[in-house]
Amino acid sequence: MAKQSNKQDKNNMALVLAVLAAVLVIVCIAAFTLNNKKDNSRTDLTDGQAQTSGNEEASSNNGGMPAVTSEDYFADIDIKDYGTITVRLDGKAAPITVKNFVSLAKDGFYDGLTFHRIMEGFMMQGGDPEGTGMGGSKKTIVGEFPNNGYDNKLSHTRGAISMARSNSYNSASSQFFIVHQDSLGLDGDYAVFGYVTEGIEVVDAVCSDAQPVDGNGSIAPEAQPVINSITIRDAD
Repeated sequence: MAKQSNKQDKNNMALVLAVLAAVLVIVCIAAFTLNNKKDNSRTDLTDGQAQTSGNEEASSNNGGMPAVTSEDYFADIDIKDYGTITVRLDGKAAPITVKNFVSLAKDGFYDGLTFHRIMEGFMMQGGDPEGTGMGGSKKTIVGEFPNNGYDNKLSHTRGAISMARSNSYNSASSQFFIVHQDSLGLDGDYAVFGYVTEGIEVVDAVCSDAQPVDGNGSIAPEAQPVINSITIRDAD
């Protein structure tokens, strides 16, 4: 009886070891498959390529964009009752952003829109067709800034023009903002694409006159400064 018991114990032990080995193999295969899926979801960023994990819509929209160039432009932003802010757009630092802005301006998209969010000492934001901060054009573009894989060294110093966006890195559309005072904390997370060359006093006046209705800088619809037009000129 003792011999039979020992034999049965050995058989049971062998069965347990076999089961454990099979479970270990299954766990290893599952881990390998999961790692491969994670690697395949990553996308290295190049000019004109969206980060798939950030905004898939941006990737599809960007595919229809005109070829990216490194041309610079001047943008004359005429604001009703205030005057003109002239901005030099840097097509080398942010070619996709500049191309998008220039295209919208030339199409008259910005004519009659407003600056809906203004915070003195920080910035003035506009370009939303809804005037609420929730609107945009029909397409989005990638965010050309370092934390999204783009080598854009432009900084949010006084007079910088940069793209507004939602939490998604690749959600910029038509909304932009002009920096009133140095806001270097935004560097790396937003795409600066030019600087004011003339009319910084207009920025000062708009920001000084603003009377936000909340702590986020929201301006009442009837008090929002109006963009008469944005005229694009080739840089010399």
